[in-house]
Amino acid sequence: MRIVLDAMGSDTCPVPDVEGAVLAAREYRDETIIVVGNEPLIKQELNKHETSALKIEVVHASEAVAMDDKPAVVGKSKPQSSMHIGMNLVKDGQADAFVTAGNTGAAMTIATLFTLRRIQNVKRPALSSIIRVTNGKTIILLDIGANTDSKPDWLAQFALMGQIYAQKALALSNPRVALLSNGEEETKGNLLIHETAELLKSSAMNFVGNIEPRDMLKGNADVIVSDGFVGNIAIKTLEAMGSVLFNLIREEIKRDPIALAGGFLAQRAFRRVYRQVDPFEIGGAPLLGVNGVVIIGHGRSNAKAIKNAIGQARMAVKGQVIQSITQGLADTPAST
Repeated sequence: MRIVLDAMGSDTCPVPDVEGAVLAAREYRDETIIVVGNEPLIKQELNKHETSALKIEVVHASEAVAMDDKPAVVGKSKPQSSMHIGMNLVKDGQADAFVTAGNTGAAMTIATLFTLRRIQNVKRPALSSIIRVTNGKTIILLDIGANTDSKPDWLAQFALMGQIYAQKALALSNPRVALLSNGEEETKGNLLIHETAELLKSSAMNFVGNIEPRDMLKGNADVIVSDGFVGNIAIKTLEAMGSVLFNLIREEIKRDPIALAGGFLAQRAFRRVYRQVDPFEIGGAPLLGVNGVVIIGHGRSNAKAIKNAIGQARMAVKGQVIQSITQGLADTPAST
């Protein structure tokens, strides 16, 4: 397997990107990591690590997509960017997956309009987020921002693509699909939720109805579907909540000597809890609906996150996610 990494993606690129590639190459010895970006800078970082026995290749890209680049413009204005070159390697069959921690909107635009294109029958691609919830369970939430205004048949496709990803990459045998809403009752939600629910009821998916955020975090469903506006607010709220909560606990412990002593004794437990909710333990999540495996991580990714994002790409390729989505959309009425 050959996995492409955009070395110019993270906020502090290429340092964590290259280190993450090295960590991935050490862990996944059978896979080749193709690092795309500014070749002199990449090699400068690679020289800081022992890589003689690792399967790492470097492909030069003379341009890079910045975080403040406008997605609608950068697709045409930077054809030699690391995103373009990396995705074209996948498109041309020279690689199996693409990973970036760069500009999410640009990655989606370049994948959808300039390189990989959409899978046949896909109405709109969907951004997703893989989240660890109660008792170590993993859920996938989509769409989290690709489509702020959606239609019921789009959401039905998101559900199908999410279900297939959960089966093939996350090893969930019969994923429970739910619609993110303001109540679990059928009467709750807006018109989009009501019309989408009717489509999902008539599908072959394991649709369990509406779900509220509190029950989502309990792991009461495996695939949570929403339009991109609601999904984006939900994921940003979760990220902010986790950060605020840990900061509050830290500050309160520091104020009380007894609590400080107890906190010292509980450090191992705190670390385990933090790993449970740390998004860098997942690394990245798929852009579903494009004709190739694309994993997008957070701009502030560290080396561990980059390594784990490459791991997500590896699972998606091994699970034949793209082939399964293609077949699934061809076989379901949701594609009509």
